[in-house]
Formats: sequence, structure tokens, C-alpha cells
Amino acid sequence: MTTIPLLTPEEIAVRSGRQAPVLHLPVRSEIFAEREIRLRELAADHAMRDYLLLITDLTRAQHALLQDYPDVALPDADALAAAVRAGRPSLPAELWPRDPRWRDGLHRLLEALLPRVPTDVVRSTVEALRSLDADALESQADRLLGNDASGLDLAAAPFIAAALQAYWTHLVLATQAVHGAERLAPFGRIEDATRCPCCGFVPVASVARIDATSGGLRYLQCALCSTQWHMVRIKCSHCESTKGIHYQSLERVDAGVSEPLKAAVEAETCDECGSYLKIVRKDRDPQVEPVADDLASLTLDLLVSEAGFERHGTNLLLLFGEPDKPDDGGGG
Repeated sequence: MTTIPLLTPEEIAVRSGRQAPVLHLPVRSEIFAEREIRLRELAADHAMRDYLLLITDLTRAQHALLQDYPDVALPDADALAAAVRAGRPSLPAELWPRDPRWRDGLHRLLEALLPRVPTDVVRSTVEALRSLDADALESQADRLLGNDASGLDLAAAPFIAAALQAYWTHLVLATQAVHGAERLAPFGRIEDATRCPCCGFVPVASVARIDATSGGLRYLQCALCSTQWHMVRIKCSHCESTKGIHYQSLERVDAGVSEPLKAAVEAETCDECGSYLKIVRKDRDPQVEPVADDLASLTLDLLVSEAGFERHGTNLLLLFGEPDKPDDGGGG
């Protein structure tokens, strides 16, 4: 008997002459609005209901902020061209000189959120964050973007991260709008395929898309600016190995169904480097959203971690570690 090898979606696309788009930029009117809807749906009867609803309200505030974001400094054409030629991200998270208006965005988020905070503990965190001076806020932002837990205020981190997400999402979209109109491609592939081509940040998860141009293909989604970039399936998103890739998931059983259904959220583990990243499968549930479904599947993280795998990537809206007192902005 002749064995016919199974083709990956990418191989099928190539054989059919379909060129996979390298990037999918976020849509200003959709990215946070769709995330809010998914978070609210997932919060119902969830063990983390209160926290998911808090992030739902924060995401709603992000959407409102993004719709009329103020003008901020953008890279010029020469800087963009140089970055593309060198295979570097055009808006690098750790190196980009942040416009101080990102802090104005943070205060807008906090003001919108304050009437809706669920507990006195959260309220005190929000109030304390509103009173931090510029240097302290910038220091916390540096730590978040540099993945430096030393001196990071874990309670305040999701709110600061939300402001940075709105800022970088606007940066990407505004840069594309200005320079794309000049027929300059401001973003392209970079040397490190595991990092976002726009801002160089790590992914939150990957997503198997179902749309007309990219259906069946896998994209990594940036935890900071929400850009999605193509990476072939069955390939580690950390070390890029194609060996020892496995998929772990929690069983999903619906009423009236005798056998477990295939889970829409899986952990892709790599035996070569011992890392994992979740993949959300829109072909199994069209409503899944990488950030929301990652937050709501914390149990899967715990089980995969207990098996000895370390997460590659991050969800900026839920960070773990030994909490340190934030410094006074003087570094350290």
C-alpha cells in the first residue's frame, strides 16, 4: 500500500498558487471591540469571572481611546526604509522613544475605569497609579517592555500595559496610514521570525485563521500591538524547530455530545527547547480571540507547566512573579 503524506495548510496554499499574506495589521474599529465581546462571553460562570470582567471594562476603555487617539511622533520614511533593509522592526518596543502622550492615554483609561472597579483593592491600585509621576510611569513601562520583573508593580502592570497596547496599536496603524499612502511598505519580515515585525515584541498566542486570504494558515499575534504575522504550522514559535511538536488541550464536552469535542485552544509544546505557546483555532470556534481566550484558559497553562514546559510569549494583562515595590523612577 502506498502512503500518501498529509500536507500542511501552507503546503496546500503553495501548490494552489496562493500567496500567504505576511502580516495582518489590527483594525482600529474592531480589535478591542471584538476582544471585549469575547471576554464578556468567557466571563460567564468562569472561575476568574471578576478578573475577566475587570479586563473587559479595561478593554472597552482601550477601544474608546483608540478611536480618537491624539497625534504622536511617527518614524520618517528614511528610518522605516533603513529598518526594513536591516530586517529590524520599525517601531521597536524597547528602543522606540515613547511619545509622552501614551501617559495621557493611561490616565484616560484609569478615569474611564475608576467608576467600575469591583473592589477597594483594585480601586486603591488605580488611585495610586493615577498619582505616579512621569518618571515612575516610564520606569514601569521600561520594565514591562523589557520583560524585567525587578521593581515591577504586578498589580498596576495590566493597566500600564493596556495603555501601551493602545499606544503601539495606534503607532502601527498611523504609520501604515501615513507611509502606506506614499506606497512605502513600512513593515515587512524581520530576521527574528519569532518576534513581531512591527514592534519586535513577543506573541501572546497564535491563531489558525479562517478568512478568505489566510484560511487554514497559522499567524502569531503580538502581545503589544496585536499585529499578526505568518509562521508555518508544526513549527516551534520559540526555537523554530519542526521536531517534537505536540498539542495539549483540555477536553471539551458539550451537552448532548457523547464524545469530547476538539478544543479550540491548544498548547503547542516543543520537546527541543521545552517551551510552549497556545494556538487558538477559529476553524473549531470562530469566536476565539487570542488575548481573551489565553486569559480564560489559565488551567491549561498550569497543566502544561507542571509537565515541565516553559511559556514562550506573554499576556501583558496577566503577569506573574514575585511582586516588588515599584521604585521611584530612578532605575535599578
